[in-house]
Amino acid sequence: MDIKTFFEEQLNEWLLAKQNYDALNRVKVKELDLGGCAVRVQFNPERIRSTAAKVDAASLRERPCFLCRDNRPNEQRDLYYNDKYSILINPFPIFPVHLTIPTIKHVDQLIFNSFEDMLDIAKDLDDFVVFYNGPKSGASAPDHMHFQAGNKGFLPLEKDVVSMERIIISDNDDVICFSLKDYHRNMIALESDNKVQLISRFQKIYEQLEIKSGEPEPMLNVVIWYDDKKWFCCIFPRKKHRPNCFYAEGEDNLLFSPASVDLSGVCVLPQEKDFEKITAEDVIGIFEEI
Repeated sequence: MDIKTFFEEQLNEWLLAKQNYDALNRVKVKELDLGGCAVRVQFNPERIRSTAAKVDAASLRERPCFLCRDNRPNEQRDLYYNDKYSILINPFPIFPVHLTIPTIKHVDQLIFNSFEDMLDIAKDLDDFVVFYNGPKSGASAPDHMHFQAGNKGFLPLEKDVVSMERIIISDNDDVICFSLKDYHRNMIALESDNKVQLISRFQKIYEQLEIKSGEPEPMLNVVIWYDDKKWFCCIFPRKKHRPNCFYAEGEDNLLFSPASVDLSGVCVLPQEKDFEKITAEDVIGIFEEI
């Protein structure tokens, strides 16, 4: 069964998912010019579960893992990708087609030894962008290894990487390593058709990032897609899980917890008041803060 057929069948079988995908056609969207690049802001109230998710150890112990097969809704079927992963439709979507790709076994969310899997998924699902949120970098299920994927053509990052001015860091071993000028986000991008060298370069970058005390891996987000017989891999190192405005009270509060999709140019806000008031200066400040 292909992804399109699986997706359509799930919408026919699962009322909640269908309602939420239909609701995407009615979400409010606005564009903000960051100076040199633009982001889209999406008011999406169903994403409150992810944005405000409690991911401390105590909260994780108290709730069943919603990515484990025994705890999923009866309507949520899976499509086996291989003997390690299954493909699910995400019932609280950002993309017109939004997938979650968890490991079949319940293992911690860690990217170092799973990066090759991510490359393979991106190549096999070449109509999709695949992304990874670290345990303290936007993942709402940091206790269960998973990727997400959304249909290509949705994230501004895809165009930014090929159209904006590059700052070349290195160009050797069949891997181009670069950042983007005036991007207002820390990002290291890799472009290559050589999987072995790409894995090696990613692991070298990973090993240079700080692992905070008590944490299992560096704080980062990773976005990958496969196009024109090569991979594009964007790594977003970060220093904070959530910005100060997330915890602020009164007028200073802004419920915004950036993860891969937000850093890729689609900022998702679950509260309408925040959607109405957020400015380009707010987004730039939050990106720089985290």
